[in-house]
Amino acid sequence: MKITNLEKTEKRIMDMEGAKDTFKQIPISAKDGTPAYSFRVFTIMPGGHTPYHTHEFEHLNYIIEGEGAVVKEDGSGEPVSKGDFVLVMPGEKHQYKNTGKDRPLVIICAVPKEYE
Repeated sequence: MKITNLEKTEKRIMDMEGAKDTFKQIPISAKDGTPAYSFRVFTIMPGGHTPYHTHEFEHLNYIIEGEGAVVKEDGSGEPVSKGDFVLVMPGEKHQYKNTGKDRPLVIICAVPKEYE
C-alpha cells in the first residue's frame, strides 16, 4: 500500500511540445508497483493548455479544481469544471485548456502504467 499527498509529490513543468503553462505530478505510478494504471495530476495555469495530441490508450480524467475546455478532434471545445469526469478514447485527438481568469485548472489523469 502507498499513501501519499499531492503536496508531497514533485511538480514539474510539462516539457512536451505544444504544452503551455502546464505542470505535471505523478503521485502513483508503475514504480510504486501499480498493476494497471498510473495517476497523474496536471495543473494548467490561466491561459495555459496541454498539447493537442492523440495516443493509443484511454484517459480517465477528473477535474478537481477550476474551469476549462476539452478541445475535441473536430476542433470544438467542450466546457469542463470542478467535479466533471472525462473519458478520452484511444486515438481521440484532444487538448485541455484553462479558460478561467484567475485559478488553475487541475486534472487527475489515469492512464495505463506503461505510458509513464
